Amino acid sequence: MNHPKNKQTVLVVGGGPVGLTAALALRQKGISCIVLEANSYGAPSPGSRAIFLHNASLDLLEKTAPALGFTLARNGIVWPIKRTLYKGKEVYKRNYGITNTNDSKKLPPFTALHQNEIEDHIYNACVEAEVEFVWDTPVKECRTSKDGVQVITEEGETWEADYVIGADGGRSAIRKSTGIQFEGPRTADTFLVVDIKEDEENPLPLERIFHYQHPAMGGRNVMHVPFKGGWRVDLQLLEEDDPDDFTEIEGVKKWLPQVMDPKYTERITWVSSYRFHQVVADSFTDENRRVLLAGEAAHLFAPFGARGLNSGVPDAIIAANGIDKALHSGSAEEREKAIDDAAIERRIAAKWNRDGSTTALHHLQGNAPEMNLKREVAASLTSIAPKLGRWLDEGPYGPKFGPPELTTKY
Repeated sequence: MNHPKNKQTVLVVGGGPVGLTAALALRQKGISCIVLEANSYGAPSPGSRAIFLHNASLDLLEKTAPALGFTLARNGIVWPIKRTLYKGKEVYKRNYGITNTNDSKKLPPFTALHQNEIEDHIYNACVEAEVEFVWDTPVKECRTSKDGVQVITEEGETWEADYVIGADGGRSAIRKSTGIQFEGPRTADTFLVVDIKEDEENPLPLERIFHYQHPAMGGRNVMHVPFKGGWRVDLQLLEEDDPDDFTEIEGVKKWLPQVMDPKYTERITWVSSYRFHQVVADSFTDENRRVLLAGEAAHLFAPFGARGLNSGVPDAIIAANGIDKALHSGSAEEREKAIDDAAIERRIAAKWNRDGSTTALHHLQGNAPEMNLKREVAASLTSIAPKLGRWLDEGPYGPKFGPPELTTKY
């Protein structure tokens, strides 16, 4: 049976970090909302998933909930050194110096911590902002009209709202039921992701290390990225590899000692393989301008450059901005334009991020003769042309410049 609580100004579907950010942004503007989450409260999620928040994301979160950006920074780590090697030879090194994540006046350039911890800190901010949650409530369908939205749960319960922010992930029921489609390819290469718990008594130096064609791994690319309490090791498989040979735990224990201290074979917490989607929704809003998509409900990228969550955070905030403008509009045309502006802006950014991660993939893939030659030449000349070393270092991340100028200011 429905009850008054089932009629809301805004429903946020999905209680991951993007949905939580959307709820915070709405509450900051005084807009009532409820978060519908499919999982139980406190349900553990496998793997580290997103482990990296850029300074821009920390800044947005700090502006949305004062002290949140600094809390995330203080509870994460900043690795001071990054190194890039080509066939075992170091071609680039940068030392950022001593980094202070406890600075109360300046946010660090980034912070690295487990996504579960990121979610916990944003959730705590939501509780302080009196955001309401409904757990164990997977959504089945979303129906929109010129007058509002109906959200139907798997249990058959109906919720009504003026607007919905769909932050329910890559298999989004909100996106699918409103007829919005993903556009784009899936990568041909398979990537392996291994999470490892750090040996706190004898930890490794905090360095991000990228190996082009690691000599101990038959020329496969390997990346080591530290985060608070652990390490992520990424392995790019070759076209002829059978992923099962590398992802089964015994398989991981065979190759991992080639790239890390053997003690870490007993500290593996998660292993998975991926062929990444490079997709963007063909629209970030429905035909009635009542839904806005955010995060992986709206786009899926290869993780190079940490573009997923760091794109999802502004998705959520711009969606809240658009809804706020729509609620204060004086006409149907104004209302629809406010939602359209938010949707178009974030779709432009998503397409830019997809292009950036596609550029990174092209840079990394070992089956392109032209790129192979460029990498080989660059690596051989880094001693006399250091900029080539920086080019090799930046390759796995794609372009560093930003997307087109924002049309909707924070």
